[in-house]
Amino acid sequence: MKTAFLIILLLHGIIHILGFVKSYGLAEVPQLSLDIPKSLGNLWLFCAILFLTVLILMIFDKPWWPFFAIAAVILSQTLIVLFWQDAKFGTILNIIILLVSIPAIGKFQFDNMVQKESKELLSNIPGKIAEKMNKDDFSNLPGIVQKWMENSGLVGKQKIVSLRLKQKGELKTKPQGKWMTFTAEQYFDVNNPAFVWVTDVTAFPGIHLSGRDKFYDGEGEMLIKLFALLPVVNEGKNEKINSGTMLRFLGEICWFPSAALNQYISWEEVDANSAKATFSFKNKKVSGLFTFTGNGELKSFEAERYYGAGEDAQKEKWLVEVMSYKEIEGITIPNKSKVTWKLPEGDFNWLKLEITELEYNPQKIFD
Repeated sequence: MKTAFLIILLLHGIIHILGFVKSYGLAEVPQLSLDIPKSLGNLWLFCAILFLTVLILMIFDKPWWPFFAIAAVILSQTLIVLFWQDAKFGTILNIIILLVSIPAIGKFQFDNMVQKESKELLSNIPGKIAEKMNKDDFSNLPGIVQKWMENSGLVGKQKIVSLRLKQKGELKTKPQGKWMTFTAEQYFDVNNPAFVWVTDVTAFPGIHLSGRDKFYDGEGEMLIKLFALLPVVNEGKNEKINSGTMLRFLGEICWFPSAALNQYISWEEVDANSAKATFSFKNKKVSGLFTFTGNGELKSFEAERYYGAGEDAQKEKWLVEVMSYKEIEGITIPNKSKVTWKLPEGDFNWLKLEITELEYNPQKIFD
């Protein structure tokens, strides 16, 4: 699809060069019967340069290409109107370029917003982490949680205060819906609990949703835009979203287990293989149940979470199940998992995800 668009840009640029050639009499151009003054011929050349600039910017993946494309379309269409008899079919190419460029501007603005939020989150992280963990650090935790800390390989490692990761997977929005592929990036501040998660979802071939979940200063936000431009969901800073994002943070400490030591999480032993964790922050509180194997491998996390964000949303059981593990930077974490809503009418497995990249204590966002 990108290749086809690049070809359109190239052809449209060449067509505008013909207007310049015609105006200066450099060659016969039978496709253009009207005379073109040299002053306007220069504009035809400038327009061609604009389209070719867009072509080059796209080849090198420069995100600001659509602004040049919009300028080129405006100038091109003005020239087409002036020479409508010869150039009217160029309007079709301009419409195509416009339909591609407008969503690209939305994506540019969306990405800028997310990058700003992610950089702000990581700006609070200290530059050097000298503190290393030992078995005594875990002594106040329930026995099975201690085993989890040791089994994860935390002993002798630096305390985790931040991380960045990449994901891929599939999701669906309703039980009978189709699976949609997605990729995502996520950033965590562990000392001052917060995260920014951004995703690109392929709803249909050529149809993309851009999403951002955010938990910051004890409040959650959820934003989903079609083509990164048209809001589909824009909810935040209410009881249901705040609770949901807090539960998400609590469940996702499986990727940075040393967070279990932070004072904002308290633990209560339930039985030999499970423990209840309570996350308290900014006068808000949520709880969930972590279940483990006998040797301390995490099996699942479950909690009562609001199903939806509307006024009539009710709490339902939300279950995260670990499917496999992987060692990253010497720490063993769940790298594949699935998430299921346990609804009265039956289970709704809505998410399957895989961690494809993870870095602890980073100082900057992904390029």
